[in-house]
Amino acid sequence: PVSIGMSLDIASIDTISEINMDYTATIFLRQRWTDDRLCFDGNKSLSLDGRLVEMLWVPDTFIVDSKKSFLHDITVENRLIRIYPNGTVLYALRITTTVACSMDLTKYPMDKQMCTLQLESCKA
Repeated sequence: PVSIGMSLDIASIDTISEINMDYTATIFLRQRWTDDRLCFDGNKSLSLDGRLVEMLWVPDTFIVDSKKSFLHDITVENRLIRIYPNGTVLYALRITTTVACSMDLTKYPMDKQMCTLQLESCKA
């Protein structure tokens, strides 16, 4: 198994819809793992064009309860790949996602809602 480190920053919460029971957020997702096949000699990291992602193995991470999501791609896809000499890969991307959130509005306007943002990885 490959151990994957992950961090997530919420850049913005764009909308909250009590009618659709969802919210939309823009997030920065960073994942880090080591792939021994990518080791190279040197002491500096390599930053690769995001289009080269198709040539590398990347984790199959998905957003639980996502209704729709998209990667930002203006002017190019907002993805970063950095490979370190020891084979460590840093993969970062910007995603906007709309996520389901069951809200209990029976006490409105004195209610309090708790919405989650969960990420998981598919297992083969």
